[in-house]
Amino acid sequence: MQSNKGKGLLKCLAIASLGLGLGLSAGVSHAAGEKFVMVSHAPDSDSWWNTIKNAIKQAGDDFNVTVDYRNPPNGDLADMARLIEQSAARNYDGLIADIADFSVLQKPLGTVVAKKILLVTINSGTLQQSEQLKAIMHVGQPEYDAGYGAGKRAKEAGIKSFVCVNHYAMNASSFERCRGFAEALGVDFKSSTLDTNGVDPGVIESKVSAYLRSNPKTQAVLALGPDSAPPAMRAVEKMGLKGKMYFATFDLSEEITKGIKDGSIQFAIDQQPYLQGYIPVAVMAIMKQQKITDLAKVKEILIANPKYQARLAEYGLTPIYGPRHISSGPGFVTKDNIAKVEKYAGQYR
Repeated sequence: MQSNKGKGLLKCLAIASLGLGLGLSAGVSHAAGEKFVMVSHAPDSDSWWNTIKNAIKQAGDDFNVTVDYRNPPNGDLADMARLIEQSAARNYDGLIADIADFSVLQKPLGTVVAKKILLVTINSGTLQQSEQLKAIMHVGQPEYDAGYGAGKRAKEAGIKSFVCVNHYAMNASSFERCRGFAEALGVDFKSSTLDTNGVDPGVIESKVSAYLRSNPKTQAVLALGPDSAPPAMRAVEKMGLKGKMYFATFDLSEEITKGIKDGSIQFAIDQQPYLQGYIPVAVMAIMKQQKITDLAKVKEILIANPKYQARLAEYGLTPIYGPRHISSGPGFVTKDNIAKVEKYAGQYR
């Protein structure tokens, strides 16, 4: 999600002509094998997705496939839907997409499956939505569980009230994060959720400040990612609450890392986005190259792959393998382990 968050080399002029005005970014692998495409909802300004872009490039290299990346420059979901339709028309071997809004994306993703193009969903959206779309699998973080786990940590610290700074209220998964945290504390998540109506940092800071002034007994702030965390942190600091307000966030960035190190952020919930890029490419490559559809066998081959093993070890990543879906998180980054992940934050973590 955050989205958590297109740059790259254009694969060819033909694709570029399709992407005019829709922010085409592509060409992350120079291999001559199968051709896949990832379409995300992320606007160009969303640096969180850089980790996923790096992951699909490395997966393309490791499995000898070409992977393009496409996104709507301003995060417009209607543009994302058109990019999916255009990708389906180009007959890729496989497509990867996040389910930013099921109602908007259901039809174009249905076209992908109808054309017998492999589909893997990632990041946002639910497992049920992924299965309804007939995707092979979903690779992401169970958002409610992540929020609940974070809320339990806050409750153990004595927190009884909070505000969830939701910068992407169009995404159902964002509410699952807020709801999980709230239910762990035993409070109503709706009254504790602040819709910032987008990612404008000035608006986020102003809304957080206004909420905290109107609700002075609020003990904690939960941000949903790098778009909302820094402006929310500025609001807290300007109100003289830095280091006094319990602050947690999803995902990592340079500013979030600094906050963890100086103690102004208690922890970040890490969904290991690298896995959301690498695993779908690897899974589809194995299915195509070895002509198998048995997911248990596919995962067995993936887990045994030495290049995959090396990537996990190098970046300190730990996926959770389910019967069908693969969870990329949650993990918690605190002062105790920040040094282990700081080296790769924003690149591979």
